[in-house]
Amino acid sequence: MIKNRLSIILGEQRIRISELARMTGISQNALNKIYHNKTKGIDFDTLNKICNALGRNSQEIFEYTPD
Repeated sequence: MIKNRLSIILGEQRIRISELARMTGISQNALNKIYHNKTKGIDFDTLNKICNALGRNSQEIFEYTPD
């Protein structure tokens, strides 16, 4: 299972979704869907923008744990 840690990271860094949207150019709607695990996938370009803005790598944002 892949666990989305975006909400934890944003909380730790005290960043709101609206600020992340401004930093990345990704719409708030798209970020909300990722934040609340309402998507079935994420585009690599989107993931790259989030990683760059937060100074994190993809393994920190998405964590894999066996079922």
